[in-house]
Amino acid sequence: MKIHRLSDPYPKEKTVLTIGTFDGVHLGHQKIIKRLLELAAKENLTPTLLTFFPHPKMVLQPDIGIKLLNTIEERKEILKSLGIEVLVIKTFDKKFADLSAEEYIENFLVQKLHAKCVVIGYDHHFGRERSAGIEELKKWSEIFQFKVEEISAKDIDDVSISSTKIRRALESGDIETANTFLGYEFFITGKVVQGRGIGKTIEFPTANIVIPEDYKIIPKRGVYVVKVQAENSNYYGMMNIGNNPTVGGKKESLEVHLLDYDGNLYEKTLRIKFLERIRDEIKFDSIDELKSQLHEDFEYTERFIKGLNE
Repeated sequence: MKIHRLSDPYPKEKTVLTIGTFDGVHLGHQKIIKRLLELAAKENLTPTLLTFFPHPKMVLQPDIGIKLLNTIEERKEILKSLGIEVLVIKTFDKKFADLSAEEYIENFLVQKLHAKCVVIGYDHHFGRERSAGIEELKKWSEIFQFKVEEISAKDIDDVSISSTKIRRALESGDIETANTFLGYEFFITGKVVQGRGIGKTIEFPTANIVIPEDYKIIPKRGVYVVKVQAENSNYYGMMNIGNNPTVGGKKESLEVHLLDYDGNLYEKTLRIKFLERIRDEIKFDSIDELKSQLHEDFEYTERFIKGLNE
C-alpha cells in the first residue's frame, strides 16, 4: 500500500475514491471498502481511500475529548490488510474545514486525486460546516465528470454499526459487542516499561504497558482475557486495567500477565487483543484475598482458552 499526504505530489493515475475518518474500520466501513474494490477491478481504477487525521472532532470540538478506536498507524495496517492500494492522509485543520464544497471537490477530489468514481455513504457530509451532502456531490460530479456510487441507507443501516456505538461498548466493558461490530478483536499497541514489580511478589508477574497516543481509547477498568503478540509469537494472558487499589496504586495502569511465557519483555512493543471481560476491578482487604482472586481469574482464563481451541 502506498501512503501519501494530500500535500505531497500525487501520481496522475485515475482512482475510485472513498472518503472518511474510518475510525475502527468496522464492518460498516468494510462494506464500503468491499464495494470500492469491486468497482476498482471492474473499471481498472486504483482503489484509493482519503482519510483525515486528526479526527475532525479533535479540531472542531476539542472540549469533548474524543477517544479513537485506532491510532493512525493501526488504521493504516487494517486498511492495507483489506486491500486498499493507496491511502491518502489529509491533516485536518480549521483552514481545511472552512473550504467550500466546490473548492473541496475541485481542488482535492478532481485535480489532486483524479477521481473517476467516488463511493460514499448516504449520510456523508463535507464542505464548510458540513453543509453539502450526497445530492451536492452528484451535482458537481456532472460538472467534473466523475461517477458517484452511493451506499444506500438500507445497506448501511442493515449493519447498524457506528464508531460511536463501539466506543460506548468499550467504555462499558462490553468487549463482545465491540468485537462483533468491528469484525475483529479490539486491540491496543504499547511498549513495555518498568513497573513497581508487585506482580512478581504475588506469583503473577506482569508487563506494564504504555500507549504513546493519548487519544487511543482504553476499555473500562477491569480484568480481561487477552491474546498478545510479542516477539513474533502469540500468547494468551490476563490483563488488568486500573489503579491497583489493593496495593495502594494512585494512577491508572495497563498490566498484562502472559501464560506460558518466560522471558524479558522490557522495552518490547506488544499488540494486545481483547477477547473477554472477566470482572470489574476490586479493592480487596488483603494481599491474600487478591492472590486468591487472581488464581480464580487464571483458571477462568484457562477455561476460556480451552473453549476457543475445542
